[in-house]
Amino acid sequence: MIIFGTKGYLHQLAVLTMVCGWCGNPAAHTLRKKVTKFTLFFVPLFPFSTKYSTQCTFCGGEQKISAEQADQLLAQHAGGRDGAPLGQAPQQPGQQPYRR
Repeated sequence: MIIFGTKGYLHQLAVLTMVCGWCGNPAAHTLRKKVTKFTLFFVPLFPFSTKYSTQCTFCGGEQKISAEQADQLLAQHAGGRDGAPLGQAPQQPGQQPYRR
C-alpha cells in the first residue's frame, strides 16, 4: 500500500506598513507565502503550488498577490523605506485607495 497526499507550509516573509484596501487604515500587513508539497509516506518531496498573500493586522482582511508583487514588496522592505513620502504608507498592491 502506498500512502501519499499533500501538506501545506505557511511562511511569514515580512511585516510591512501599508494602507489597507479593506479598512483604509495605515496598518501592519504580514506578507505570507503558502507552499503546498506532495508527500509520499508522510515525507514532503516537492512543491507543486506556491501562493502569496498579504493580511492586515488591524481588520484581518487578506488579499492574494502575485509572485512579482511579493518580490517588489520584499525589495521595498529590504531597502529600508517603503518608498512612500514621509508620513504616508504605501497602498496595498492591487487595491484602489479607500474613499470615505
